[in-house]
Amino acid sequence: MTVTAASARYVHVPEPGVLETTPETDAEPGAGEVIVDIGFCGICATDTHGYQSAGLPPAVFGHEWMGTVAAVGSGVTHLRPGQRVIAGVGPACGICAQCRVGHADNCDLAFAEANGISPGAAAHGGFADRLRVSARRAIPVPEALSDVEAALMEPATVTYHAVRRARVPLGATVVIQGAGPIGLLTAQHARAAGAGRILVSEPSPARREAATALGFTDVLAPESLGDRLTELTDGLGADIVFECSGVASLLQPSAELVRRGGTLALLGYPGTDSSVSYGDWQSRELTVIGSLAYTHSDFIGAMTLVAEGRIDLASLHTGTIGLGDLESMFAELDSGRSSHTKVLVDPRR
Repeated sequence: MTVTAASARYVHVPEPGVLETTPETDAEPGAGEVIVDIGFCGICATDTHGYQSAGLPPAVFGHEWMGTVAAVGSGVTHLRPGQRVIAGVGPACGICAQCRVGHADNCDLAFAEANGISPGAAAHGGFADRLRVSARRAIPVPEALSDVEAALMEPATVTYHAVRRARVPLGATVVIQGAGPIGLLTAQHARAAGAGRILVSEPSPARREAATALGFTDVLAPESLGDRLTELTDGLGADIVFECSGVASLLQPSAELVRRGGTLALLGYPGTDSSVSYGDWQSRELTVIGSLAYTHSDFIGAMTLVAEGRIDLASLHTGTIGLGDLESMFAELDSGRSSHTKVLVDPRR
């Protein structure tokens, strides 16, 4: 389907629980911008929360997109029409406060881009036919990646970033709390990083099956995790626990699975405050690592692993819908009874 100025539209959330489809008027890129015809846009938990609360920056509602460059603005030299791209963040700017003191991995501009609040942020996200976006944020896709894999690169990069930050030691015993898309991708990245034993904890039988299909052998219901971890480590505990569920009440129980001197890595984003035992964390000298978003180089690294076949993205894709099906899919995903792992939105349907 060819997207024209007359046919383009986007979906946004004007108020909690309400979706609105609006005609797209941004048909021309400005300086330093590109127009992208959207191929797929993934649905993530952030989108379902945004639908319920209408509290997201507009650019974040539909932030897992891939597509094809339709036009480039003045000053854009690294992209061309017809090139496939994915949503990402630009390289470190070199001039913000973090960059000036040598912390390029924490560039303020790239962080703002990841959160949809950078200067000139897109007027809406990728639940759309077309998107006008800063060329910094459009990252070329290697030929080795399919369109579906490209559409799943954003969450794959979130988890690549977290595993890189945790510095997984070779042979480490790792626990993954939650086998949703983030947990399944974190488990794969931990395996690629050299983890020895990986235990995946998940209450949903369907998600446990998905983890098993990816080759993980210690896939357990949460009530069985403690005994199995004790058995495998002779009571020592995990070297690293990746908390991927975002359930606030699991924060302290997750910490208690970590051996003394080990690491608790936080990926899941709880919507409420958590109660923890600060004294427990301190006395056991835990390292606690928060992880949010990614850097430009994380995208390059994650795409390389997928292109080499070391990370399986395609099997996580369990359904594709059109823009008109978004509301019913949000309801299904929020019900807790959906069998889907990762749903993509195709505006051409």
